[in-house]
Parts: sequence; C-alpha cells; structure tokens
Amino acid sequence: MLTPEENDLLCRVEGDAPMGQMMRRYWLPACLIEEVPEPDCDPVRVRLLGENLVAFRDSDGRVGLVAEQCPHRKASLFFGRNEEGGLRCLYHGWKFDVEGNCVDMSSEPAGSTLCEKVKHRAYPVQECGGVVWTYMGPADEMPAFQRPIFAPSDTTRISHLKVVIDCNWAQGLEGAIDSAHSSSLHSTDMPAARVNSSTATGTAWQRPTTDKSPRLQAQETDYGFRYAALRRPIQNAATSDYVRVTLFVAPFNVLIPPNNVYNVHQMSVPVDDTHNIIYLTAWTDTGEGVDQEAWRKFTGGQLGIDLDPTYRKIQNAAVNFGQDRSAMKLGSFTGIRGFPNQDIAMQESMGAIADRSHEKLGASDLAIVEFRRVMVKAVRDFMATRKQPPALGMSEEELLKLASWERIVPKSIDWRDFDHAAGKLAAE
Repeated sequence: MLTPEENDLLCRVEGDAPMGQMMRRYWLPACLIEEVPEPDCDPVRVRLLGENLVAFRDSDGRVGLVAEQCPHRKASLFFGRNEEGGLRCLYHGWKFDVEGNCVDMSSEPAGSTLCEKVKHRAYPVQECGGVVWTYMGPADEMPAFQRPIFAPSDTTRISHLKVVIDCNWAQGLEGAIDSAHSSSLHSTDMPAARVNSSTATGTAWQRPTTDKSPRLQAQETDYGFRYAALRRPIQNAATSDYVRVTLFVAPFNVLIPPNNVYNVHQMSVPVDDTHNIIYLTAWTDTGEGVDQEAWRKFTGGQLGIDLDPTYRKIQNAAVNFGQDRSAMKLGSFTGIRGFPNQDIAMQESMGAIADRSHEKLGASDLAIVEFRRVMVKAVRDFMATRKQPPALGMSEEELLKLASWERIVPKSIDWRDFDHAAGKLAAE
C-alpha cells in the first residue's frame, strides 16, 4: 500500500505536480488521427495533464495543437473557424496557425503591428500509428520522436479503441498490468479451453488454463519492468507452466501478452487528476490482424453504440455500466459487455483517486506493487536530481524490440532466460 503522500505523488498530474512535470518529458498521445481526418475539418477538444487544448488540421494538412483559450479575451477556440491555413476565433476574428503565430487580427486597425507581437501557446506534434502525438515539456529537453511500439512499420495493421475513463491514470494502468484479475473478471471473454496458446475466436480469447491463482515474478528494467504470471496449464500440468509475460514501459505503456492473431498494447493517458483515456490497440505485422470496427465491437467500444462522439461511455456509472443481471444468471460472469468495460467499472468504482493507504494487498498484487515502486522512485529521482525518466534513454530500435509473450514452457526453464521468438533458452 502507499502513504497518502505517495498516492498523490503517483496520481496527480496537473499544474506543477511532479508526475505531470515528468510526463511532459515524453511524447504523449493527444488524439487519434481519425479525429482530425482532413484539411479544415472540425477542431476537437483535447485535455492532457489538466491543460485544455484544441487540435485542428489546417488547409495544408498540418495538425496543430494549441491552448483552447484565445490569448485575446480567453474565448474558446474550439468554436473557431478552421479555414485558409489557421483557426480563427469567433469572438473578434484573431487567427492562429499550427505553430501559434497570429496571422490575422480583423478587429485591429489597418497598420497595427500587434499581430506580430502575439504568440499563442502551441505544442509540436507528430503523426504515427493512427495517433497524433505531442510534446509538452521544455523545448530544450525535447527528445527525438520515436515510433510507438505498436507501429514498428508503416505497413503494420493497427486497430485502436479509445475510451475516456472517470478516474485517475494510475487506476487505469494498474488494471492493464494486473494479470490475476483476468481469470475472474474476464472469465467469460477469456475462457479456459484445450488450446495450445491464447486463441482469438472473434468473440473470445481462449486460454489453455483453468488456474485462477497465478504465481507472479517481476524483473526491473531500464524501461520500467516486466513480470511473468505462471499458471497451471490444462495439458501436461506436471511438467509445464503456462507463462504470460507482461511489460510496463514508462510512463503508461503496457504490452499485454498476445494471442494467435494480434499483439495487444494499452496506454492509460492522464487527462487530469481524476480522468484518463485508454488507448487499447491490436496490431500485427503478420497476418490480417483484426479490423478496427470488429475490434471495437469485440471490446464494447463502438462509436454511436457504446461511445458518444467524444469517446465517452454511453453505458456509464449512472446506468451501472449496462450490467445485465439476467445475463449473469445465464452464464456471463459480470453481465457487462466488453472486457475493457469490465475493467472500467471496477476502476471507476474505486473512486476518482483510490485511497491506496487502506488496501489489503496479496501475492497476486506483485505487479501492482512493482509499478508503484518504479514510478514513485522515478518521479522522486526526477524532481531531486533531474534524472532522466525510465525509457527515455532507449533508442527506437531498442524500444521496438520489446515484446510481451505467452507460451506453455517446461517447468525447468526460467522465463527470464527464454527467447520467446526462437522458442528456446536465449543461451542455446
């Protein structure tokens, strides 16, 4: 468990909060490219680390990310006209380009030089893997942009689920790295079956185990940590373990063990102290993968059906996440459609910021404890000595080699030494 001071250090990201300041040293997801699909399309609201912003794509196809409030009289630029190379405030006609330059002031007299003196807050952006990324930290500390783990090439097949969650980012992240809960909470969507590995059927992820009490082992790394959940397999249980290896890559990336069709990646991005956005991504460089609409249907996150146009849940806490008690009597463990929504229901039910000082943790919470230890230490080191946060010192090549995995392996093999791609010990 954490002290109240440690809990605040972990969860709070707004203003001068140490965690928020550390996260500003990373490239962060601002929105999906689908939200700004074409030149001069509608602007969209973006909120990151407690800061209100507006994203827009200009007439030349460039994406801009600027502070929402116009520097003139603080009216919202979300209502602005996106046209002819910039975003024009409706109130007095001040217009800004993607770099925050004021390019027109229709309310000022001819010959005024005020336009040349006004610079609006704008952040640099990059587009990659279906996501618009931004850097919000000091310009002289901006790292080179690197491809995200889920987009190792321009031909990677990628499907995104995006959902706004009404609790802090750490609760969302802890759900993603908690392997133990999947055997209970997600038992309907991830049922036991006589298969050789995790198998996607389109309606479920079958697993080769009935074991609900995994043995967890963790290993700290330069990027965060990785851990293994060892379960008893249905077949050859006396000589083998079913091993699922999950990676936490700072500040909020989780590489979830894949199935036979696609890899799985999740980000829990801080909106502010009490909200976060999950980006749950299915991706592959081999095979067909999964179509984005099929992915969103399977995960219960279709726009217009499960989510409103701003990616907020229609089946939210006010309607008990659409829980169907009659479905529970007929075999559904939770009565909630879509495994991410099952996670969200649990995470939001803890409160906007859970009081971690009163938890009663067990052996199955090892990954949770490791995540908190790694991130609290990282933010304290960053504030005390400006030590480089985890993962920022890695090259793109190193990051793209990171992978989660799952496999039935002989009990004699240590998962730390196992080359999952080659199917043998790394030393062999």
